[in-house]
Amino acid sequence: MMINSIVAIEYQHVFKRFKNASYNAVNDVTLTINEGEFITILGSSGSGKTTLLKMTNRLYDPDSGNIILFGENIRDVDPVQVRRRIGYVIQQIGLFPHMTIAENIATVPKLLKWDKKRIDDRVHELAELVGLNPNEFLKRYPSQLSGGQQQRVGLARALAVDPKIMLLDEPFGAIDAINRLNLQDELKRIHGGLKKTFLFVTHDINEALKLGTRVIIMNEGQVCQFDTPENIVKNPADEFVKSLILSCREQEKFWKGLI
Repeated sequence: MMINSIVAIEYQHVFKRFKNASYNAVNDVTLTINEGEFITILGSSGSGKTTLLKMTNRLYDPDSGNIILFGENIRDVDPVQVRRRIGYVIQQIGLFPHMTIAENIATVPKLLKWDKKRIDDRVHELAELVGLNPNEFLKRYPSQLSGGQQQRVGLARALAVDPKIMLLDEPFGAIDAINRLNLQDELKRIHGGLKKTFLFVTHDINEALKLGTRVIIMNEGQVCQFDTPENIVKNPADEFVKSLILSCREQEKFWKGLI
């Protein structure tokens, strides 16, 4: 636990059930995330992890409970204002194909009517931050980039207005294994330099344990365990978490058997 930490995100008894569903997608989630943490949210499909993420920037609203960002209940804030304060990166990167990379990164600053010099400076700064040479990449179009390069642009775009909170929903899920490892390392580096609060959804246990300062493990809408990677591995809270750790160890045995 961080000393003198500022609470960035607080979930208070949050519930969400979708129309015609027989169960809660998110079922009584209560937890606190401190400023500067890199939180990974791990779970299988249908566990509620993406629903929890989307409620954090009001793409969905909870049926009951509260979500507090830096002391402010987001129910009391216009959804568009909430989203503009939060960076959001998804697996389907969603770059505008008719815009250059520079124009894609500058999308939100232009909406906020920043002046041209400020936008240009920020675009160059972010391209360098995510490992894309501005002279080489900014005039290109998305179709001229690899999937991994496009995901870097998506990350730069999400960082453009310097949000305090970044939400990342399986951003590397469609990336090949080698680029995925490289992007994980880059993301850890970027987070370490920025001191922002990251929430990163994944169904990959190795990715969750590698990236997270703490890990939320979800199953059937509930939080099974919220702890450091070390504590989760040493002290799994229930049978579901144990099964995840066991699957990870089985993978290790497989690789060791090949070497």
